[in-house]
Parts: sequence; structure tokens; C-alpha cells
Amino acid sequence: MSHLDAETVWQMPKKELVSLIERGDFPNLTRKIRFYAPSFVYYKNKYFRSSHDSFPSISITGSSCALKCQHCNGKVLETMVSAPSPQELFDVCAKLKKDGAAGCLISGGCLPDGSVPLDRFVDVIAKIKKNLGLTVIVHTGVIDFSTAKRLKDTGVDAALIDIIGSDETIREVYHLDVKVDDYDRSLRAFHEVGIPFVPHVLAGLHHGELKGELDALKMIAKYSPSAVITIAFMPIRGTPMETVTPPEPEDVAKVLVTSKLLMPNIPTVLGCMRPKGDHRKRTDMLAVKAGVNGIAFPVEEAVRLAESLNLEISFSSLCCSQIFEDIPL
Repeated sequence: MSHLDAETVWQMPKKELVSLIERGDFPNLTRKIRFYAPSFVYYKNKYFRSSHDSFPSISITGSSCALKCQHCNGKVLETMVSAPSPQELFDVCAKLKKDGAAGCLISGGCLPDGSVPLDRFVDVIAKIKKNLGLTVIVHTGVIDFSTAKRLKDTGVDAALIDIIGSDETIREVYHLDVKVDDYDRSLRAFHEVGIPFVPHVLAGLHHGELKGELDALKMIAKYSPSAVITIAFMPIRGTPMETVTPPEPEDVAKVLVTSKLLMPNIPTVLGCMRPKGDHRKRTDMLAVKAGVNGIAFPVEEAVRLAESLNLEISFSSLCCSQIFEDIPL
């Protein structure tokens, strides 16, 4: 691992960072890389084919979200299976179990305070875990200690949370009247109740520019997460930010490398949300060379690159947050 510290890397010109990545200064010390392809996006290449409904995403608010964030505007929720009542959630999961699914991601739109309305679903989530035995991942928003404790007691396999390190971004993009400190308290709640939790850092959320990602990573590092996932802003049609240029692959790589340096004993993953096409190819190739432990929906060229580097490759149909179970550091 490089002797450089996170602050130095963060301030480093992109060309210099890329040269260090290409030189192998941030190696994958486990010599293993896990690729993920859950069924909420169809994925097929010569290495792996995703199974239909093996691991879908479910929204407990349907397409409803009070925030209508600049980058999403509720569009992501429209791609999920709708289950806006506890009974509907159980019925959806029971059918998934019957059809041979491995599990699901439970998510939803936010309330005006930035939380996902999990309270009335906690009991049925516990029932799903107990009676159906599915792998259940829950994507929360801002969360308090009480809800985090109840969620932990359900036996869910992991909690996911997006962490923002800039008050300006929270206000401008999320339309939220909360502060960075509220995300810090959410992380502390997860840490204190002992639930496996996997924070996400969204590179370029501030109108395609890096702003607050370093602070988000520093905040996350205080609480020993199970893994850290970096995702990247991608313009979505029908949103106020549909014409915004996404962060460059080198910017995404900077977040990944900084995550590794701040948390060398925590798995680092390139998650599912990121631009497609040549941008994704460049991002994925840099991620492999930067020594990440996992990538969701990798381009085939990145898998071949991992093979050429003599990394042990494997695929999973689960959510990439499960990296901490698959490749413990």
C-alpha cells in the first residue's frame, strides 16, 4: 500500500494520481475481487448472467418521495417493485422466496426530514427474516438511535445509508433542512446498536463536482463500517440535473483511493450507480488497478483486467454491500 496519506491524494492533480494507480501503488492485498450483479439491472457477459428476480429492489413508498432531489426526482423509485404497505411487502417477499430469490433490497422515498418511513415496516421485516430466510438489505435515510435499534433487532443483513459531507449539497441537491451532523449521528446510531452498515459516498453529487466527499469519508471512518461503497452521479432523464456533466472517472478513482487510505481494513467497493458507456469502462478499469475489493455490474474489460492481474475473481447475484461477508479483511 502507498505511503501517501488521504489528504495528499485528495489534493493531488488527476494525472499524478492516475500514474500512481497505473504503477500499482494501491494494490489489492487480498488478491481477490468480487463482482456483483443483482437482478435490479439485467447483466450478461461471458463470465456471468444475472438471474431474473434473484435480488430485486423494493420501494416501501412506491414512487413517492417528499424530497424530489435534483439528481433523482423520484425516477429511481419508479424502477423498483412497489410495496407501500407491510402486507404488500410480505407478499412480494413471499413470492420472491417461492420463485427462488436470494433476497432483496428494501428502500423507498424520503420524508421531509430525510428519513425513509421504516417504522411501520419493522415488524414485517422481522417476519420476513424469520419466516422466509431471505438476505435482506435496507437502505435508510437519516435515522435515529431508536429506529436503528429496532432495525438491528429484525436481523437484517445490512443497513445502507448515503452520506453527504457538504451542508450546501444537502440543501441545494437534496432540498433537505438537515446538516452534515445529522448524517454523523446516523452513523453513530448504526455503530452503537451493532448493526452491519455500509455507507455510500456519491461522487460528484454537487452538480458533477467533488464537494464534501473527503469530509464524508472522514466521518465514516470514525465508525468502523462493514464496508464502504463509492457510487457516482449520473444524469437521469427527467430530472433537473439531466444535463449536468458527471464527474470524470479520475474523480471517482480519487474517492475510491481515499476510502482505501482512510480505512485500509474496510472493504472498498465501486457500487452500481455510475455513468455508462466509455465513462464506465474507464472508471471500472481504474477501480481494478486501484485495488478495490468489489465492483457492481463491471464491464467485461474490467473483469479481463482483473484476470490479467492474477486476481481471484468471483461473481454474486447479491447486493455489493455483502462484500464484508464475501471478502473479509
